Amino acid sequence: DAHVVETGDSGVSLLYIDRHLVHEVTSPQAFEGLRLAGRSVRRPELTFAVPDHNVPTTDRSGGISDPVSAMQVETLDRNCAEFGITEFKMDDLRQGIVHVIGPEQGIALPGMTVVCGDSHTSTHGAFGCLAFGIGTSEVEHVLATQTLPQRKPKAMRMTVDGPLPPGVTAKDIILAIIGEIGTAGGTGYAIEFAGEAIGDLSMEGRMTVCNMAIEAGARAGMVAVDDKTIDYFRDRPYAPSGEAWEAAVAYWRGMVSDPGAAFDAEVALDAADLAPEVTWGTSPEMTVPVTGAVPDPAAETDPVKRSAMESALAYMALEPNTPMREIAVDVVFIGSCTNGRIEDLRAAAAVVDGKHVAEGVQALVVPGSGLVKAQAEEEGLDRVFTEAGFEWREPGCSMCLAMNDDRLA
Repeated sequence: DAHVVETGDSGVSLLYIDRHLVHEVTSPQAFEGLRLAGRSVRRPELTFAVPDHNVPTTDRSGGISDPVSAMQVETLDRNCAEFGITEFKMDDLRQGIVHVIGPEQGIALPGMTVVCGDSHTSTHGAFGCLAFGIGTSEVEHVLATQTLPQRKPKAMRMTVDGPLPPGVTAKDIILAIIGEIGTAGGTGYAIEFAGEAIGDLSMEGRMTVCNMAIEAGARAGMVAVDDKTIDYFRDRPYAPSGEAWEAAVAYWRGMVSDPGAAFDAEVALDAADLAPEVTWGTSPEMTVPVTGAVPDPAAETDPVKRSAMESALAYMALEPNTPMREIAVDVVFIGSCTNGRIEDLRAAAAVVDGKHVAEGVQALVVPGSGLVKAQAEEEGLDRVFTEAGFEWREPGCSMCLAMNDDRLA
């Protein structure tokens, strides 16, 4: 309620936005709209920009070869300079994927409303933020007014209780959740992730879970603030300091659900039942344990789901009941705003250390930010990967959406 400017008779509220993150893909038309209307950016100090979708992850010394990508990045540079917005440019060590650099820099803090023209803005909910993706016209609205009309979502609590079994990670938790409720299961909801398994996760693990709330159809995902949250932001560049830090911490500790709080929906999973997960098809809900097999559509009673499974099998050229461990891979990509942080790279390096990529397989590692890349190199992780036959790249979104040259075909 502290962020509601007013609520109309229709139930739509005008919401004040604390932090606005922009990148080169969904912002050009928004800035041009301001220009055509003769408007300025209402609070330029609350908007932060970074190029990430189109930037090359190979050698950057020659700039960006694709003319469209180059134009988008150059346009972002010009817009930020004209409107007085802080930008972490392509040659800045702090550059990286917007949802990696936001927490890394302490830009998105507990209790804030955070928006970005990108679906995975839900990542920042790991810190007790209300964070969600918006469209280009909404980007313009936030730039011009620092507000956004929004209808309050319903509330769902997703509880994962008990300790995680060995080898089960945050990514497995969220894939299991999506497998349970489906990609539309969270539609219309903001999901609070709770329970012992969620509380035991590192902040990077919580970011992974909240990041993929959007794949469950949710408007946002979030985790209550605790000591881990507060410790994460200590000494971050844009986090408060001194007396302001103490005041902020006191406020942040209130970012928890009240005892007995009512939710519109409750879903519970037992952590003991979770296993390392892998998706076999064309949707995140098509997930099975890595020890499992490709499911048979004939066993699916829902005709819509059965048809989707049949289409996915045809597209993936897979046969029902094939053990997942027998399916060959062509490309291995480690990175993205879901799993491109230092904790992810350490975990992957521990697996590949002393081994080598199989013949005929392309494997690449794309750190989530320049700072993640620098830290990984300081720890020698880059050597572990390159000696195992991986390509060690520059930070960016890369193969997640393939708007640069990192494409499968």
